[in-house]
Amino acid sequence: MIERLKIIIRGAVQGVGFRPFVYRLATEMNLKGYVLNSSRGVFIEVEGSSETLKKFLLRLEKEKPPISIIQSLEFQILDVIGYKEFEIRKSEKEEEITTLILPDIATCKDCLRELFDPDDRRYLYPFINCTNCGPRFTIIEMLPYDRPLTSMKNFKMCPDCEREYHNPEDRRFHAQPIACPECGPHIELWNENGHKISEKENCYPLVCELINNGKIIAIKGLGGFHLIVNAADDNAVKELRKRKHREEKPFALMFPDIETVKKICEVNELEERLLLSPESPIVLLRKKSSYELKISEYVAPDNPYLGIMLPYTPLHHIIMRFLGKPIIATSGNLSEEPICIEENEALNRLNGIADYFLVHNRPILRHCDDSIARIIHNREFIIRRARGYAPLPYLIDDELGDNLIAVGGHLKNTIALKKGNQVFISQHIGDLSTLESFNAFKRTLGDFQNLYETNEAKFVGDLHPDYISTKYLKDQSKDYKLIQHHLSHIAACKLENGVKGEALGVSWDGTGYGFDGSIWGSEFFLIDDENFEHIGQFRKFYLPSGEKAIKEPKRTLAGILYEIYGSDILNSAILRSKFNETELKLIVNQIDKKINSPECVSAGRLFDAVSSLIGITDYSNFEGQAAMKLEFSIEKGVDEHYEFEFLKNEIIKINWEKIITGIIKDIEYGIQKSKIATKFHNTLTEIIVEFAKYTNQKKILLSGGCFQNVYLLERTIERLKQESFQVYWHQRIPTNDGGISFGQIAAYNLKNRKLLN
Repeated sequence: MIERLKIIIRGAVQGVGFRPFVYRLATEMNLKGYVLNSSRGVFIEVEGSSETLKKFLLRLEKEKPPISIIQSLEFQILDVIGYKEFEIRKSEKEEEITTLILPDIATCKDCLRELFDPDDRRYLYPFINCTNCGPRFTIIEMLPYDRPLTSMKNFKMCPDCEREYHNPEDRRFHAQPIACPECGPHIELWNENGHKISEKENCYPLVCELINNGKIIAIKGLGGFHLIVNAADDNAVKELRKRKHREEKPFALMFPDIETVKKICEVNELEERLLLSPESPIVLLRKKSSYELKISEYVAPDNPYLGIMLPYTPLHHIIMRFLGKPIIATSGNLSEEPICIEENEALNRLNGIADYFLVHNRPILRHCDDSIARIIHNREFIIRRARGYAPLPYLIDDELGDNLIAVGGHLKNTIALKKGNQVFISQHIGDLSTLESFNAFKRTLGDFQNLYETNEAKFVGDLHPDYISTKYLKDQSKDYKLIQHHLSHIAACKLENGVKGEALGVSWDGTGYGFDGSIWGSEFFLIDDENFEHIGQFRKFYLPSGEKAIKEPKRTLAGILYEIYGSDILNSAILRSKFNETELKLIVNQIDKKINSPECVSAGRLFDAVSSLIGITDYSNFEGQAAMKLEFSIEKGVDEHYEFEFLKNEIIKINWEKIITGIIKDIEYGIQKSKIATKFHNTLTEIIVEFAKYTNQKKILLSGGCFQNVYLLERTIERLKQESFQVYWHQRIPTNDGGISFGQIAAYNLKNRKLLN
């Protein structure tokens, strides 16, 4: 299959023979397209087969000119244009050049070599960096990016650093965070009371000894604190879960090197490239069926995947070199709070969690979590866009007019700012359910307005009246627009993939506020470049006890069975095994009298109900857990699905009743849970395929949190392609609510077709 690969490269890639290199490589591989220089970087577009494009991408980095440096490489797969040849295009001249703030970049090979060279003056110095690596976004106060406007301004350069900084031939020429042991920041090890017990290089062996002894260490890194424990120590991992109030949600791991990762997980070429990239995100990898290296079962309970990253700062490299084993490296916070960035703040907020604190005196000016990504169909699939990616802009056709500020949603919040034809997406902020998160949201909003000088902008937010982001928006501005949640998802997918003309958008997630005030989450929209129309969703069911049903999927199951059987659910053997008689009567009474039992059409809640129905779980300790467990129970090689029907009224209602009754019959027949789970997933895919056929739309957009489910996403892509549809899904923009702010900007000028008629 012929595809188009679009690449944007930033770094030392101009004036070093990069364009001729790309030309030779592309023509050798018989690829068509172009390469050009821009003030924003080097742009490449090539067309060819999927396998050839993958090889081109890998060779591009491995064979690049020796003196070139790639600080950031973002790529997308897009629709074919039909290039006839490969050419070097003239450099772009732009009327307005917006100065870019680069993300924080992983330690480069040159600095790494010096770091472990005993003869180098920066030997084991945890703040080694150069023009090609190190902190950027987390240390800059304002533009332009000069040392006096960064958190390094209080560290006066020594004569040696001064010479390097002013020497155009030196790798550290104008490297704003330049430092060495004589003039730069240093580390200290504190106990839980903030008393210093060691400093500088003396900290390393002591920290490693503490980790080996099962202690929890809070380590100040680039964008905030990590909580570190030995990944092989069951007791230490369980203690971290207890103290952090994180019962089962998976922890991220840091491995010393790629070879150790391969001992535990299956790693393909693109996954390896992603792990070793300057962005250095957490990459979700499938565990091998058996391995010798010990990883505690409590790291990611009942999960076939591990979230793994490699060391990306000098400090991490040093600790991992001393330790030589995997560690948990999870965000330094309590659940649902933003990551700590300042040592005294960490002493306070992480009190009772961390036993010791490894801190430093280089201020972090803004928090930035680790990014999370995986590979889907040979494409990067960003799940959390933060360190390494934020705040790089997404380039659009400037057809949206005004400068815009989007405040995002409530969960996985990000904000976005549109200036000209660039959309700057913030780092991950998180769930706006605590005062700390709300304060981080406000800081980030003000931060972006100041950095990009856009105090004159129109605001856009989510339609949900109870979202904290929406309430804040209304308090701050009278010039705003509210966008329906699922329309934002679909508009984000359309804009990201450069899709023109009409398409069918499918947005499935857990919760979103509908135009009718009910809980949506299974939405089908027709969307073009100017208008949209809501045309379908699932049949309604109930959520007894509202928010409580999200944490107790058995309640959602009761709401679904009530919609089928009414008060007869009092005699349901399935429900009587989950509730006592009094509880069941209370649920029926709640729904009958419409007491805290909102109507819902959410695909995410349907996942929850099925997870409970087939006996996988009745409780969720974190968002999406029941659906994840359902996905992980899938049996390969099952192609069957359950019956369903479309009810064609004002909009199409997908009737799920035969799905549920079919599952109940399979349970009665003794069919294995794994087969039932697979048939359910297959059914959801077939619903999308049949809906696409019914609407006769060739372009299909997939967005929303449910499409983080790898099986659902990949099977839906494959089935739609089998039926000759063009299918689009997210790559650089998260499919979950982390992409809502981008989608709010994308949907800003769209009009409701029904209101126009």
